[in-house]
Amino acid sequence: MLHSRKLQYIDEIARCGSIRKAAARLNVASSAINRQILALEEELGAPIFERMPRGLKLTAAGELCIEHIREVLKTYERMEARIRGLKMPQAGKVSLVATVGLAAGPLADIIARFITQHPRVRVHLRNDGPSNTLHPVLAGEVDLGIGFNIAATPGIRTLANFDIPIGAVLPPGHRLAQEEGPIDLADMAQEPMVLAQPGTSLRNVINLALAPLSVPVEPVVESNASDMLKKLVKAGIGLTLLNPLDVLPECRRGELVFRPLANPHARHQPMKLFARSRTALDTATSLFLEFLLSELAAMVSELQAKGHLPPQPRDAQRE
Repeated sequence: MLHSRKLQYIDEIARCGSIRKAAARLNVASSAINRQILALEEELGAPIFERMPRGLKLTAAGELCIEHIREVLKTYERMEARIRGLKMPQAGKVSLVATVGLAAGPLADIIARFITQHPRVRVHLRNDGPSNTLHPVLAGEVDLGIGFNIAATPGIRTLANFDIPIGAVLPPGHRLAQEEGPIDLADMAQEPMVLAQPGTSLRNVINLALAPLSVPVEPVVESNASDMLKKLVKAGIGLTLLNPLDVLPECRRGELVFRPLANPHARHQPMKLFARSRTALDTATSLFLEFLLSELAAMVSELQAKGHLPPQPRDAQRE
């Protein structure tokens, strides 16, 4: 591709914040990268990096430049994938970002089934906190994003919405796990609790659900890692509140029990699947998207049959 090396250099420096680190990752000399930066800055007539004591920072011109560079690189990747597809059907790469809970929960099984059916497609999964899932999609670093409590954002198009309420997660041998149907939060509050860390979107939802209780809940453990919370519940350290998708694999294996909340004030976590507005999805990503939507719809139906999810609104379909 014309100027491809120069574009890759600039992109890597923006990610690393350092010529030295970018040179090491690209296995080229720092001087070669520096020459490319100076040449581009001269061509544009404006600096694209601000030289800081501890590295480089994009200038306003650099922010515009890197947006264009990443769009060009993504377009080139899509063209390469389409050319490979002419020689090798269903070859390609899918990149997505998800919250830690979804990555540690149902996504692993979904991706495994997809790769089994489409072994020539590569999948790259990032797992970030809820507040960090938007940026990689907006920046063009990944094709798809999936997360909870994602606000409407310019430059982002919604592909699907699902209404997912939080609920109680218990070890199978616990006395409250022996009952069926919704559970009252007041009963849970009498037990040791392990909860999402304050400041996370999940904890905000939990705090709203716990607010009407007359007794404050003091968790014995707080963590931003849902996998850690699930392990603590299995070990009998305490009960937790998560959404049913995060614990579906463990519930299927009989390692955990999920019960919906009986409280009418219990809050939900809207789950959104989204992509960048101005970017068309390539063949491999479209193929994965259809597979993912089908799998999520099947999971939602399974949870509804168990009484763990309410009926989904009409817009819980692909938009």
